[in-house]
Amino acid sequence: MRARTWVTIAGGLLLLGVTTLWRISKATRWQICGDLVWQVPTSERVVALTFDDGPVPGHVDEVLEALSARNARATFFLTGQGIEGDRNDAIKILAAGHEIGNHSYSHQRMILRSGEFIREEIESTDRAIRELGVQGEILFRPPYGKKLLGLPLYLARHHRRTVMWSVEAEKDPSHGKDAASIARYVTANVQPGAILLFHVLTKSREAERQALPVVLDRLAEAGYRFASVSDLIALK
Repeated sequence: MRARTWVTIAGGLLLLGVTTLWRISKATRWQICGDLVWQVPTSERVVALTFDDGPVPGHVDEVLEALSARNARATFFLTGQGIEGDRNDAIKILAAGHEIGNHSYSHQRMILRSGEFIREEIESTDRAIRELGVQGEILFRPPYGKKLLGLPLYLARHHRRTVMWSVEAEKDPSHGKDAASIARYVTANVQPGAILLFHVLTKSREAERQALPVVLDRLAEAGYRFASVSDLIALK
């Protein structure tokens, strides 16, 4: 077999390997090891609301008001930097009865990272969350949903649960990014036990903020109630 053929085969295998690893790293329903939750099997009409990133000053009150008006409980996956930079809003989230989860300290992708980097990102954020008065289990969601080997191994060794999602607000296959399209996409794809992902605490996500109350109202009309991730997991 000619050298050029071998090079072509090797290149193809390398590309296949890289593509496979990339797909594994962003899979929402599977990871190499440890406990991962992306949806909870239940016949009950209940979903978990989750909000990623932040907090940052400016939009927390608006989101909390939308949830309070509809008696909806949610889980906020916050970064350590966000908590340290906007402690008052983090306290407001807890005071309103919501759950706070760990979304790393600096929101950097946690693939191809050292064990020390992974440990510090998670543990420093845990400390910031504990300082708010949170007790019991702290759920974890990886930044951008990316995980490969080091992160799942760390979480498994420390008996930590990875929380992903079954419906992401801005993943409409038709690429509709306006509030109406987002609300339509989310409500069309919800089923009992779903975990919904929104990004509503940053300035750039105005369409998702506008879509949130519409989604809440439509799902409530369909008989759904809104829970934190821990509440949803407890239904297992």
